[in-house]
Amino acid sequence: MPHPAVAVLESALRARKLDQTLTSRGDACVAPPYVASTAMAGLDVGLQGGLPRGQLSEIAGPQSSGRTTLLLQVLAAATRRGEIAALVDTFDRLDLASVVSAGTDLDRLLSIRGHGPAGASSLPALADRAIERALKAFNLVLQAGGFGVVALDLADAPLAALNRIPFTTWLRVQRTIEGSDTACVLVTPLPLARSSGGVTLSLAGRAQWAGSEASSRSRRLAGLDVTVRILSPRRRVNGEVEIPALASDSR
Repeated sequence: MPHPAVAVLESALRARKLDQTLTSRGDACVAPPYVASTAMAGLDVGLQGGLPRGQLSEIAGPQSSGRTTLLLQVLAAATRRGEIAALVDTFDRLDLASVVSAGTDLDRLLSIRGHGPAGASSLPALADRAIERALKAFNLVLQAGGFGVVALDLADAPLAALNRIPFTTWLRVQRTIEGSDTACVLVTPLPLARSSGGVTLSLAGRAQWAGSEASSRSRRLAGLDVTVRILSPRRRVNGEVEIPALASDSR
């Protein structure tokens, strides 16, 4: 039996033509604690249990820093707890194989794919339009409620387009989720919202290679050693966490 909140949300998304692909199933969520565990022991220790619920947090880092892989771990952990998770994929870059490999229960994941034609993330007009549609879908999901984790992937957005988003956008998002059980996550190249109640995970990745060191042609990327810098002024959570051999992700 589909979760009532998801059924209403799907109807609203279709009515506003904001959906390209929707996959959703799930029963009532288990009552969550005040944080959403990432299921990565070292990171959860640094976060004092996990990502704060009812707050806007960020996973920020350059390409190949492990930001998308970390996001998939967070979504997978939520679905394994029996929660429903949602991802707004702004430029339609999500690799389903990576989602499955992370251990995500697809019956508990709502995936909203943006329109990602060639060059959409580099041409200003197309990028702005894609981000605008993604933000509308993102807000609909948050207003519907009933989700353990809701993420907006802006990792491939050009910085100029991100800088054109009014800062009041993130204040409205915070007001929407405040007091709820939803851990809200932005994935960006650089910290964007800087919420005082959420956390910012600033990532830097170092590639791990497999194969012959003598020949670059026979080497392959085996994974990433990721350094996560944790910032959160209000919760007074600061420090760095090393995550060794995180599965590789090109984004």
